[in-house]
Amino acid sequence: MAEPSVQGKRRPRPSRTRKPPGHAPDPRVTVVVITHNRRDELLRTLDRLGRLPEAPAVAVVDNASRDGTADAVRSACPEVALTVLGRNLGAVGRNIAARSVTTPYIAFCDDDVWWAPGALARAADLLDAHPEVATVTGRVIVEPDGTEDPIVPELRNSPVPPPPGRPLPGPVLGSILAGASMVRADAFRAVGGFSPRLVLGGEEELLSADLLAHGYALLYANDVEVHHQASPLRDPSARRRAGIRNTLWSTWLRRPLPRAVRRTLDLARTVPRDRVSLAAFADAARGMPGVLRARRVLPRHAEQALRTLDARQLHGPARRYVG
Repeated sequence: MAEPSVQGKRRPRPSRTRKPPGHAPDPRVTVVVITHNRRDELLRTLDRLGRLPEAPAVAVVDNASRDGTADAVRSACPEVALTVLGRNLGAVGRNIAARSVTTPYIAFCDDDVWWAPGALARAADLLDAHPEVATVTGRVIVEPDGTEDPIVPELRNSPVPPPPGRPLPGPVLGSILAGASMVRADAFRAVGGFSPRLVLGGEEELLSADLLAHGYALLYANDVEVHHQASPLRDPSARRRAGIRNTLWSTWLRRPLPRAVRRTLDLARTVPRDRVSLAAFADAARGMPGVLRARRVLPRHAEQALRTLDARQLHGPARRYVG
């Protein structure tokens, strides 16, 4: 992929947010936030991150916003490292920020998401203690109601078997939640980060599969709390269209042929029968020649882990393609 255009003469390194009184910065973690045309929500998130006892380094990647996001961040949060892209690259913005991160761990955070006090330190402690773990995904609380996200019970009761060796302190996952996970920076870079092909919307599935293929475990931690207040500016139809397309592409990029065919047929049978779903399948079909050229089937251990999730992904209440 060609280097995206970045406004300004240099890309700053992640810097420390304002330090809460009595708390030393945690040198293990950088929080990476991607944003697009959500200035006010981003500023709210940055304010919450700036008040955390971990006082983490924060890097923001502005995906070509047109609402004054960059100027607002420079004015309100000059301590934050800001990268402004000339076009919207979606999740690849996280890859760009990761190039400059010098901490061993990266906590991903969307502009409508924030980590609870102590959550970053707890996730970093888990990664410190378990080098075989590449990611820690937290318990997502939906605001303003303060209720668990529907995906949480699925994470908590994940059927993916743990890797051989010493036990892990929580369930093992087949896929992370990008906006609510901390990753081992070296592992993230080793698998190439998020795929430019997928842009945004279910982009975690391919990254997670590649981490599994490299022998890493993906951990869920119920005591790592992340809050999500869904932006009213999101387009649910566009989100669903991208999600269906990316599920199909990720499946054909990594799963064996029988499983790829089966999952495609299952999706065709279960998604809403409307124009959005039809457009998603058309998008997937147009990109399929390139997908098939890039196809690389997972090794056996990773495929076996994902097979434990096939039925749950099809019938789970958290994966209904609506909107």
